[in-house]
Amino acid sequence: MRKLTTLGITLSLALVAAPVTATAAETTAEPVTELGGTLANGATWAAEVPAGWNGKLVLYSHGFRPGPDNPAWDPGFDSTAQALTDRGFAVAASSYATAGWALGTAVQDQLDTLAAFSAAAGEPARTIAFGTSMGGLVSSLIAETPDSGVDGAVSTCGLLGGGINLNNYQLDGVHALAELLLPGQELQLTGFRTAAEAGVTITALMQAVQQAQATPEGRARIALAAALMNTPTWFSGNTAPGSRDFAAQQEAQYNWLLQTIPFVVGSRVSIVTAADGDSGWNQGVDYAALLQQSAQRQQVDALYRSAGLDLKRDVRTLTTTADITPDAEALEWMDRTSTPQGNLQIPVLTMHTLADILAPVEYMEEYEETVREAQATPLLRQSFVERTGHCTFTDAERVAAVLAMDERLDTGRWANLAEPKQLDRRAESLGLGDADFIKYQPVEFVNDRTWNQDQGPGNGHGPGNGHGPGKGEGPGKGHAHGPGHGHGPGKGR
Repeated sequence: MRKLTTLGITLSLALVAAPVTATAAETTAEPVTELGGTLANGATWAAEVPAGWNGKLVLYSHGFRPGPDNPAWDPGFDSTAQALTDRGFAVAASSYATAGWALGTAVQDQLDTLAAFSAAAGEPARTIAFGTSMGGLVSSLIAETPDSGVDGAVSTCGLLGGGINLNNYQLDGVHALAELLLPGQELQLTGFRTAAEAGVTITALMQAVQQAQATPEGRARIALAAALMNTPTWFSGNTAPGSRDFAAQQEAQYNWLLQTIPFVVGSRVSIVTAADGDSGWNQGVDYAALLQQSAQRQQVDALYRSAGLDLKRDVRTLTTTADITPDAEALEWMDRTSTPQGNLQIPVLTMHTLADILAPVEYMEEYEETVREAQATPLLRQSFVERTGHCTFTDAERVAAVLAMDERLDTGRWANLAEPKQLDRRAESLGLGDADFIKYQPVEFVNDRTWNQDQGPGNGHGPGNGHGPGKGEGPGKGHAHGPGHGHGPGKGR
């Protein structure tokens, strides 16, 4: 916020990558009135209303923050907010009631912010929810809330596979690293309650990965773990490595893992604290089935052959040593608060980069499937940006997404509004920098599964699309949101 000192709020950076630097907008900066306050649960909210307000509000949901600082206004969104107010939109945001994994209250905090804004500035003629990263998940959950007062949602770099899948895909990756690079060592992988507990695991995994990268055998095993963790094979530069440049792909995965391990293991403390337990599990997971469905299987095969390793034996080791079970109450909490169920009430536009380490682009395949099974596909459109990094969008791309949603709400139909060429044209007409929208179809997210409360080791849980506790067996593709007793036709192997 450009004058946040008037609200007495201390700024802190959200844990999402800053947008790519954009050129200054050609429009003249619009004078704004700043509003803000404190909600009943202690969350703070802040807003900017331009002098020439068009009656439309962008309700911004920020990403994961470790705390303790937890301001209402996210400085990572400031330039985008200015571009929006320059074009007549008001922008409002909240801190959520807590830092960290705030899904217990975040949706309601945002809706309460909308109510507080309406009381202070007047009820908006239209409200568009806009979220980044964890906030993208918040925005998608707002889109499933009946009578929310929100008209459309834009979810960018969103954790739209949900919190349970987040815990599980990360567990699959670190399980492979621990078992294959640190065989025989007891290493905690879930249930971290303190930063010190997580720190022990982070140190051990980081050292193991760095040492393994020095040998062909180690590089092959890193590639296997990276495939199970949906680690991108494109790290930097303007173009991805060639489809058969497996060495360059593996080096990219290695570089991503060095950045990712400290964050994902460390952040698990916050998720465990919020849920009062760990929802992740791998008991009964068939890792051969996961690898079989992975788009990176060919790369893993080639690196294992080159290293002279037995891939089947390593995968069998992962399956037979998978014995982690979820905390039942934490699983139920995550399913209730942190898992999209696809029942869209309003239009949703997603936007994702092709190589995102913290919210895998494969999540978009999972989310599309969830929405389709809820029979809400006509309300959903997905867009993709040819770039690496988490939330590394330009202001032009962000504002173009908002304007596309605004027009969708005007016309009542999508037509070509979410097509890459149309989004590119709109973005590049704004004077806010470049845009790189691209036509793209994400590959299968392979880590989705349903927990059977009665299962024991080897009970057939391969990839599935269920999320919460369930009673069915086998790799189900139906959704079991909350305790359930049936699943759809199997799609796992």
